Amino acid sequence: MQKAEGKKSKRTQRDYTLGFKLQVVAEVERGDLTYKQAQKKYGIQGRSTVLVWLRKHGKQTWSATASDKAMDNTPNQRIKELEAQLAEAQERARQAELKAKLLDTLIDVAEGEFGFEIRKRPSPKQSSASQRRKK
Repeated sequence: MQKAEGKKSKRTQRDYTLGFKLQVVAEVERGDLTYKQAQKKYGIQGRSTVLVWLRKHGKQTWSATASDKAMDNTPNQRIKELEAQLAEAQERARQAELKAKLLDTLIDVAEGEFGFEIRKRPSPKQSSASQRRKK
């Protein structure tokens, strides 16, 4: 549906056949496109038109309270996003472990060089007699 100048023509609600709607819904549910990408690809003007089609004709259950952010991503995109988050978390944990080892080594060196203890000693266990007195 293009004009002679090469611009996309505006569509009206009556332009969409049931077959077309089902095709768009199938592409979105397969994860080939997000609903926003489908809107852009097919020149669908309504911001929620594809979402309405998904709720009406789709196989998935779309709750009315689902956030738009969650619907923007295909399952494959969401998996990649979660994998990236996991990799970042693992890197932060690795860095925290290295930092702890470095600080431990620095304390060991300082204790050896200066001859006094920096770390707190754990409190000694209480004798059974003093434990009985507290009760």
